[in-house]
Amino acid sequence: MPVTLNTSEPDFEARFASMLSAKREDSTDVNDAVAAIIGDVRKRGDAALCDLTSRFDRLDLTPDRLRFSSEEIAAQVAKVSAEDRAALALAAERIRAYHARQMPDDASWTDPEGATLGWRWTPVSAAGLYVPGGQAAYPSSVLMNAIPARVAGVERLVICVPTPGGVINPLVLLAAQLSGVDEVYRIGGAQAVAAMAYGTDTIAPVDKITGPGNAYVAAAKRHVFGKVGIDMIAGPSEVLVIAEGDQHPDWLALDLLAQAEHDADAQSILITTDPALGHAVAGAVDRILPTLPRARIAGASWRDYGTIIIARTLDEAASLSNRIAPEHLELCVDDPEALAAKCVHAGAIFLGPHTPEAVGDYISGPNHVLPTARSARFSSGLSVLDFLKRTTMARLTPGALNAVGHAAMRLAAAEGLQAHGESIRARLELLNERAPE
Repeated sequence: MPVTLNTSEPDFEARFASMLSAKREDSTDVNDAVAAIIGDVRKRGDAALCDLTSRFDRLDLTPDRLRFSSEEIAAQVAKVSAEDRAALALAAERIRAYHARQMPDDASWTDPEGATLGWRWTPVSAAGLYVPGGQAAYPSSVLMNAIPARVAGVERLVICVPTPGGVINPLVLLAAQLSGVDEVYRIGGAQAVAAMAYGTDTIAPVDKITGPGNAYVAAAKRHVFGKVGIDMIAGPSEVLVIAEGDQHPDWLALDLLAQAEHDADAQSILITTDPALGHAVAGAVDRILPTLPRARIAGASWRDYGTIIIARTLDEAASLSNRIAPEHLELCVDDPEALAAKCVHAGAIFLGPHTPEAVGDYISGPNHVLPTARSARFSSGLSVLDFLKRTTMARLTPGALNAVGHAAMRLAAAEGLQAHGESIRARLELLNERAPE
């Protein structure tokens, strides 16, 4: 049974704080193992990748088979049904259209002193995209990572996806094809992250690595950060549903279970101003849960982390939501736009009862790679900006340098950096020597 909290009860604050501080990730310390794997890949390159893939994925490879050939990709893609191909193509089209609108503009202007200032945006040269494999492979993750990178203008995209036992998901390779990616490697885990960060004889290094993974992948991304950029360290998925009024309990129950079936460590939370609705949703979850193919996973998530909170008002619900800072926030209320304006910390917001979070996972357009574990308080979901760099630009005329240079010299002197000040003084002295009498 889920935890039930009521903001009117005297112990609410303590119980709510306990929920916020609960650690849902696997607490196993994998840092030493990951450091050893990365060190091995840096030292032995392709040989280490082959050995580790045999050990962890039960797949024997040689360096020439690390990468999927174009013939293999074509053969696998041909297995995809016309219906699945059309659905994936529609998702790719919508994701591309949404992210194209995120492209920022360069800027340039001349200020009153005569200095021309601005910035320009340029893409990273190469990006590595990690796609989980194992028990489930996610073609949607390929689209959500690769398409924003392509829209940003990244020239070289690398995908690493494990294929345990040699089992390949054709939809993953089709998603790579639809995204304009043809460099796909059948490796996973910390070794894949190491290969993308440091390179091997077969895999050239990249500049940035994005994409979710297990504890080993997350630890590896932490380890290589600084050598390359990363998007975020994603934890177990989560959804918060705020509901009021005449909502369908089965719809809300399915939304909660849709998150719970991801992972036993996922979390589904309902906040409602109607105790009767909360009770009805809990009953609907109990009724629907046994019918799911992933009932064991979803059941563990709902049992250990599921929460129903009874709030007095929607304003109070919004305040609680901001403290939770959920990855996904559904607003199943009469005026979702008004409530959304009060919910300032969330990875993605889904407005109204006909916008289930699941559409965001696949087809609506916004990215589904989102901040978890309350990190929506300070970070955003994946976007084209993750694959762009902003370079500032400045050009001073002699007059502009004369107008602002003396102040810069004063500040350099105050900081004890003599050469800084002298580099400005030398130019100003020459300008003054050349100035007409």
